[in-house]
Amino acid sequence: MTEGVLSEAGSSVTPDSVQRHRLPHRRPGAGFGVAAVGLAIAVAFPFVISNPAITSIGIFTLLFVCAASAWNMFSGLSGYIALGNTVFFGVGAYAIAIGAEHIHLRADDSVFLLVPVAGLVAGAFALPFGWLALRTRRHTFVVITIAFFFIFQLLAYNLGGLTKGAAGMTLPVPQWDPVTYNIHFYFAALIVAVATVLGAWLIHISRFGLELRTIKDDEDRARGLGVLTERVKMQAFVISGIFTGLAGGVYAYFVGSIYPPDVFVANFDVTIAIMTFLGGLGTISGPVLGALLLEPLQQYFTLRFSANGVYLIAYGVLFLVIIRFLPAGIVPTVTKGIRAYLRGRTERGMTVLPAAAPDQPDPLPTSRP
Repeated sequence: MTEGVLSEAGSSVTPDSVQRHRLPHRRPGAGFGVAAVGLAIAVAFPFVISNPAITSIGIFTLLFVCAASAWNMFSGLSGYIALGNTVFFGVGAYAIAIGAEHIHLRADDSVFLLVPVAGLVAGAFALPFGWLALRTRRHTFVVITIAFFFIFQLLAYNLGGLTKGAAGMTLPVPQWDPVTYNIHFYFAALIVAVATVLGAWLIHISRFGLELRTIKDDEDRARGLGVLTERVKMQAFVISGIFTGLAGGVYAYFVGSIYPPDVFVANFDVTIAIMTFLGGLGTISGPVLGALLLEPLQQYFTLRFSANGVYLIAYGVLFLVIIRFLPAGIVPTVTKGIRAYLRGRTERGMTVLPAAAPDQPDPLPTSRP
């Protein structure tokens, strides 16, 4: 539907717009190679570096890869900046805690079976959330998502019969070998992160992703071109909520106890937004790169300066630097530079000196009568 409309580049769609929304099928082999190498490194990481402190940072980093990629599925592609994804993170965390308590699961790998349930519960909460918030446009949408964050945080405090309120909830503590304790959580976080990035890639190359990018470019024109904008936005919002809920479920089991201000926290959305902007908004690898760069840095700042909140100041300064010097993010900026360099080399290689004119043959003698 949209491809056919976009191919008619007459007065409704400009050539630049067609180029911008073209499905990204160019040279997938290089991207797959980089992804395979990165996955191999991620799998080997906990066996090469067994320090629990470092593997804990690895777990948090993978969870933020998941959360940032999930946020980018909706906000990066549609242009609607959501600052309430911590709602889905917190709902996923409480879903796995409440489920483990009521089902009386043992403290072992069986608790991880509740992680998909946590994602589905978060997606179910995203339906009414999105139905209300997406009835507005971009700027009002941001305010509404922030309001929902405060509402859910207050509900977590006041629904004491379900969430235990300010007392928090404790999950079963597995009695695993301390040497390999973090490995269980690391691979659970890795599976969730890989599933999220794979989902982001499938959306990015699909017609669904094309429709989201068309909405980002001009929502009114997208509706005029036949895109069912409300349905597309709602589907992306729910998918984003599901994957964010998966990260919240793994987080809850890893930390062992959850409290309302720990899982419904304002700087969560700021963090994943900065990660995505740094790596590249709307790209597949951008949120991954941003999380890999910033989460270890945040953990370091938290350990060193958490008492006076210096890491929050550093995040604010970093955000200003990104907007000023890397507005497109690292991945688009580097990609653009590489393409310009290769294009320049190609043009220089095609530039040759003009060939000398061939010798003209002597004129034939004219016959005289």
